[in-house]
Amino acid sequence: MREYPAVESGEGVATPRIAVILPCYNEAGAIVQTVEDFRRVLPAADIYVFDNNSSDGSRELAAGAGAIVRRVSQQGKGHVVRRMFADVDADIYIMADGDATYEAAAAPRMVAAMLEDNLDMVVGSRRSEIEEAYRKGHRFGNWALTSLLKQLFGRSFTDILSGYRVFSRRFVKSFPVLSAGFEIETEISVHALELSMPVAEIVTAYGARPEGSVSKLSTYRDGWRILRTIITLYRIERPILFFGIIAAILAATGLGLAVPLILTYMKTGLVPRFPTAILVTGLMILATLSGMCGLILDTVVRGRREMRRLAYLAFRAPSDFARRD
Repeated sequence: MREYPAVESGEGVATPRIAVILPCYNEAGAIVQTVEDFRRVLPAADIYVFDNNSSDGSRELAAGAGAIVRRVSQQGKGHVVRRMFADVDADIYIMADGDATYEAAAAPRMVAAMLEDNLDMVVGSRRSEIEEAYRKGHRFGNWALTSLLKQLFGRSFTDILSGYRVFSRRFVKSFPVLSAGFEIETEISVHALELSMPVAEIVTAYGARPEGSVSKLSTYRDGWRILRTIITLYRIERPILFFGIIAAILAATGLGLAVPLILTYMKTGLVPRFPTAILVTGLMILATLSGMCGLILDTVVRGRREMRRLAYLAFRAPSDFARRD
């Protein structure tokens, strides 16, 4: 097992404060095993379970296993992550699901990689030999989002939807969580790519859920969420491209309708179809407005990115954990 390093400080040898943060919703069949697995490989870490209105006794089981249990009343993984990032204070954060599918033994290796290279996020890229653990629909959605992010930012991850991640303090405390549901992993990845943060991936095993544990994911519902996320990403991160495409479609339609009118006018000097002429005028006005919206929003996106970067730089680097903010 690869251990993370300690450093000398003014008060002796210092080690990073590590928090394992686990979102949980009706995971009675797996939460105890998850807590015990992380306790075994990270005995000095604080293990938090943020329960999201479980009705199967998950909260009591997690507390009995020695976890620090918090309750989040707003339903949705995004709401849970928002509370976890806001309420927990640590140098390094390890986020996984409470379903015992992620490889807890890989956590020290991921922490060591973060401290060695001063990374802000290490993603546990899932490798599974079990088809039921990682279904084809989710593999396709993962591929679609990965391809999109590579097109938008010039780089991406191989497993954009992985819920197993290690974060630095400056990542967690500078990340404004906006998502409400399972699209939170995409938002996290976009935040890292948008600010060009130093990140890495480590291949980890991904297993099937224990017997009695039921997945909360839905191929069709989550597929729609992925599609909606793709459209939203284009609109927010590349407004010139998004509104430029709309402007091009409107302008092309307007020009197509205008050609017969222009030819008739050149021959007769008359404009016989006034409704079409009015429609063409309206389409060209809308195309111009759409293009201007793209230009204005691109400036807004740049300003927002600069503000996020300044918030990110306000916190110490991961390897500087001996210094307390």
